[in-house]
Amino acid sequence: FEVITGGHYDVDCRLEDPDGIVLYKEMKKQYDSFTFTASRNGTYKFCFSNEFSTFTHKTVYFDFQVGEDPPLFPSENRVTALTQMESACVSIHEALKSVIDYQTHFRLREAQGRSRAEDLNTRVAYWSIGEAIILLVVSIGQVFLLKSFFSDKRTTTTRVGS
Repeated sequence: FEVITGGHYDVDCRLEDPDGIVLYKEMKKQYDSFTFTASRNGTYKFCFSNEFSTFTHKTVYFDFQVGEDPPLFPSENRVTALTQMESACVSIHEALKSVIDYQTHFRLREAQGRSRAEDLNTRVAYWSIGEAIILLVVSIGQVFLLKSFFSDKRTTTTRVGS
């Protein structure tokens, strides 16, 4: 699993077997990998928790790989060795699986970067709007202040007649 967006990019993770026995438990992890062989059939439960960060929503990517890959050549349990073409196919197949893992990793990093860029863009937009409002208020205040310097203040005098 890997946390894509939200907070400090960490979650709690727990994996339980069908009997409720905890197989894996980690607290405040950004990413991790866990491999195990199931000891019995049944429903295994996993849970990602965000209890410690109640105000921040998080996006978590997780991937399951269940079972072994089917053999590239169905008659792999044969006694004869692989031909040069077959062994080249096997090595290319393994290299392509690692390329898929790298692509997934880079897609996740791109999603994190996009999320950060969008958050930064939102903050810059709000800051710019705030600065524009402050600039407008200050300029209006200056206009009224300068106007008061140049306005005539008429004083009214009353004559008391005799």
